[in-house]
Amino acid sequence: MNIISPMATGNGAYIVHKILEKYIPQYIVKRYNPYLTLFPFILKPGVRITKNADLIHTSPDYAYFFNKKSIPLIITFHNYVLDVWMKQYSSFLQNIHYKTDLRLFTKLAVQHAHTITAVSRYTAEIIKKDMKVSKPIKVIYNGVDTDLFTPQNHKNNNKIKVFFSGNLTKRKGAQWLPDIASLLKKNITIYYTKGLQTKNSLISCNNLKTIGNIPYSKMPDIYRKMDILIMPSIREGFGLAVAEAMACGLPVVASDCSAIPELVDNNKGGFLCRIGDTHEFADKINVLAESSLLRKDMGEYNRAKIEKFFTIKKMINEYNQLFNRVLS
Repeated sequence: MNIISPMATGNGAYIVHKILEKYIPQYIVKRYNPYLTLFPFILKPGVRITKNADLIHTSPDYAYFFNKKSIPLIITFHNYVLDVWMKQYSSFLQNIHYKTDLRLFTKLAVQHAHTITAVSRYTAEIIKKDMKVSKPIKVIYNGVDTDLFTPQNHKNNNKIKVFFSGNLTKRKGAQWLPDIASLLKKNITIYYTKGLQTKNSLISCNNLKTIGNIPYSKMPDIYRKMDILIMPSIREGFGLAVAEAMACGLPVVASDCSAIPELVDNNKGGFLCRIGDTHEFADKINVLAESSLLRKDMGEYNRAKIEKFFTIKKMINEYNQLFNRVLS
């Protein structure tokens, strides 16, 4: 059994598929440069990379270009940005892209797919509604390696480190970080990565600092050095950074939207805030900063939830069952 996964690099979906490759012996990720998607018909000759494949598993955006009639195609929606609501958080060129070629390619992938999966209930529902998908969509949550992403011994510091992990985009809510930082108490600093696709930094201020582009292998150590995760995103297909932070025993302050409430239990594992409400985000971070006991309790709750519902083992088992069922 050969499962071939053509994937563009530079995004969270690629990371998830690389995890599948690590734990499923027959699973092979074939990476390609994301800039090739600017001229997607170049990808058509790329079907050569699916040579000897018994099954193809990829994300839906450019799956059509790797489709072969004789080979079952499984597509996994890791996120969804083609609905009208996302227009206000997308650039002019992005909106043209979403309305035209990307919507067409995604529809073609849905039509040709043997099986469709999504990484959260929210993502599955919005796809059904916006793409008018009649076939079932199986939800397989992303998993976290709980042996790799582990908590640090409880920290009782006066200086509180808040962490933002992701690309500096409007979809991730990065535009609100400077305002949130300005409302925090003086002993609190937000540290942010530039993500996998970002070169620029945010405006400089005393309690908002970049730690640059961090290799994924270094992320567990970064989480363990932090006290709180902030995720002001307006759309998360799953929220891998949230799950990883939870596995590392961090409380989370995040937007109350999309798939995030499937991960974060409000007032138990952190706080869920209205989208873009910088004052509410700052207030909740200030509350957590004042109490090491509250941070500890919420962090332990999050770790336990990840261990119960969102492990690598659970994700691998569900994909293995799906692959075997399709191939049989």
